[in-house]
Amino acid sequence: MIGALLMRELHTRYGRENIGYLWVFLEPLSLASAVALLHAGHGLPHGGIHPVPFAILGYTMFIMFRGMVTRADGALESNMPLLYHRRVTIFDMMLARGLLEGVGTTMSFIALMGLVTALGMVGPPARLLELLTGIGLMFWFSFAVSLLICAGTHDNKLVARFVHPITYVLMPLSGAFYQLSWIPEPYKYWLTCFPLATIFELLRYGQFHAAKDTYIDIPYVVSWCLLLTYAGLVSIRVTRRRIHLH
Repeated sequence: MIGALLMRELHTRYGRENIGYLWVFLEPLSLASAVALLHAGHGLPHGGIHPVPFAILGYTMFIMFRGMVTRADGALESNMPLLYHRRVTIFDMMLARGLLEGVGTTMSFIALMGLVTALGMVGPPARLLELLTGIGLMFWFSFAVSLLICAGTHDNKLVARFVHPITYVLMPLSGAFYQLSWIPEPYKYWLTCFPLATIFELLRYGQFHAAKDTYIDIPYVVSWCLLLTYAGLVSIRVTRRRIHLH
């Protein structure tokens, strides 16, 4: 079921004309490349990490979060006919969309990191297990939030209008473009309470030798993901009961 929904989503979103399905990979790749080029002329930031791979990691992973959250707005309306099939659930539709976003941004991250590694700007991942854990937690957190957005924006246009602006506000708060060690107190403590900032610390610790694990708290992030997932599942279940197919 998930595979069929993935193929449908690929076809409806990107079609088969021009480069077609390659946009899954090239869309986030082009955006991340533009951000990386903006940082290409900068010197080494604090901690000795080259700014280009630093920006690539931050932006590609934030695209995963932003893409899954913003595309959850209106997901039910665009896929309502699928609910005529008893085997198709809202969870299936959201998971298929989430996997599409996650795979596309991860492929872009791998391609860009491979390029800057070949250019000598960064070495291979310093701690591969931590890097993969960070990517998995980013996907889980983003998917859990997307379930809540899907349920919250159904039949509520006011909430839907705030989704996109909030994701832009979250970009400077997410920790995608700075390390928590650079931030003075008490703002540092406030940011450590935000799961996205902790996930980005874990991602950088997994990728860069110079990164530190001082502010990484995996059980804290997992607790947030479990709580949000439960709330999201309850929300889409309640929403499904309110949907009347004609």
